Amino acid sequence: MNALRLIKEILLHIQEFSFLTRRTAAGLLRRPRYGQEYIFQMDEIGIGSLFIVLLTGLFTGMVLALQTSLQLEPFGATNYVGRIVTLSMVKELGPVLAALMVAGRVGSGIASELGSMVVSEQIDAMQAEGTDPVKKLVAPRVAACILMLPLLTIVADTVGILGGYVIAVSQLKIWPSMYWSNVWTVLEYPDLISGTVKPMVFGYLVGMVGCYMGLSTTGGTVGVGLATTRTVVAASILILISNFFLTKLFYAVLE
Repeated sequence: MNALRLIKEILLHIQEFSFLTRRTAAGLLRRPRYGQEYIFQMDEIGIGSLFIVLLTGLFTGMVLALQTSLQLEPFGATNYVGRIVTLSMVKELGPVLAALMVAGRVGSGIASELGSMVVSEQIDAMQAEGTDPVKKLVAPRVAACILMLPLLTIVADTVGILGGYVIAVSQLKIWPSMYWSNVWTVLEYPDLISGTVKPMVFGYLVGMVGCYMGLSTTGGTVGVGLATTRTVVAASILILISNFFLTKLFYAVLE
């Protein structure tokens, strides 16, 4: 019975999540637009997450260069560190790590904010005034996540490659021209497409999970805390799972 109840709850969450997604997509296409809310959310999500994404990308690239050099040194292939750092950052680590950082900072914030509005009955007040809370609150946040996460990923990729360059030149004694030559020659259009589409999917997951958990909050302030925790866990798991399937899809279609 417990297993059956769990399956029913999972199916119910999937159904409600899909319903919220449909309402959000419809809200993006209908007026009023709430342009100022979109701009505010893009600033809050994009500029607000810039520092943590910069740090994550920089030190990931530096560590990646150090670790790969240890594996390549016995084969005399240390000069190829730039290739590995670039491909790893653009295709996998950049999108995934940026998304996880945004999930921890932005997703939890969305769930906490909307959850607080639910328990304080502000959502009910909006509906009583004739305002669609999905259109005003959910659509701008989801759209901002989808738009800003690819830009944050580009930042993470760039500083990650620069971090690898610093280690390659200062620690591994690789010629700068050799490093950058490997960077530019290894990148291909399928890699760039993969590294751009993945963050858009991750941004959708972070925004939608945060909004869904926030609007589903029950139990007062304790429920807000639970919604915040569940958002980070659920968004992180979905990012990792979807990354695997997206990688398989891009290999099948683009390679």
